Amino acid sequence: MSNARINIPARTTPPFSRSDLSSLNARHAPPLTRSSAGSINKAAGSQGAEKPRRELPPAAAPAAPAGRAPAGNPHPAPPADIRLPVFQHPLRKGQKTPLDPSGRVRGIKACFGWNIRDGRCDVDASAFLVRDNGRVPGDEWFVFYGQPRSPDGSVELKEPSGGSDRKLITADLGKLSPDIQRIVFVVTIHEALERGLNFSMLKDTYIRLLDAATGQEIVSYCLEEYYQNVTSMTIGELYIHNGQWKFNPVGNGVNRDLAGQCAVYGVVIG
Repeated sequence: MSNARINIPARTTPPFSRSDLSSLNARHAPPLTRSSAGSINKAAGSQGAEKPRRELPPAAAPAAPAGRAPAGNPHPAPPADIRLPVFQHPLRKGQKTPLDPSGRVRGIKACFGWNIRDGRCDVDASAFLVRDNGRVPGDEWFVFYGQPRSPDGSVELKEPSGGSDRKLITADLGKLSPDIQRIVFVVTIHEALERGLNFSMLKDTYIRLLDAATGQEIVSYCLEEYYQNVTSMTIGELYIHNGQWKFNPVGNGVNRDLAGQCAVYGVVIG
């Protein structure tokens, strides 16, 4: 693994540098690269610690993050609910299932959705591409809003085009590095620890996997448990077993922020 530390950028428009990083639980549209990264929050272990502000270029003004509530409105109304899709092949927690016994399916669309009870909640989806030891080969194998594409181009975070899904992560299993044995999908709440937010403030949280070629649902999983001591969720994972790709609806919530999730999978943050 590279000794370089990844930094997770704030949700602003200007470019970032890998040596100047900022808050982990913020969202940023441009991709994060080794030469152009951003700012990150403090070390993964300092849960709830104040995050340093990103240094802006001279004469630059901070951009208003999309979807973020104004400072003078600490309790904004939640956004309108999305209409849940009709789940064709729903699974229960821990019900591991082959994607396609024939091996025909190689392209996957992982679609995420949720509804919000508390308007302060700003939710993100991310993916960790890990080896069989459960650790990323390098920090660049963490796909999130500041680094939306894996080094091999196989996994990419996108905005959905139409439909009710809120986030989309595509996976081309044919392009995936053979070093990668699992793709772990995580859902987090922005600044959950700092602002006292948790998963009891969400509802209707789901992941559904579609065949990228046909658009047909392969499997889906809708979260059943929403606890006050949960601030991030490993909602599911793709993994390879005996040469066959399977899906595990994990549904495992923890009291960690995105920095804490990074620590689990070996992503080094500064």
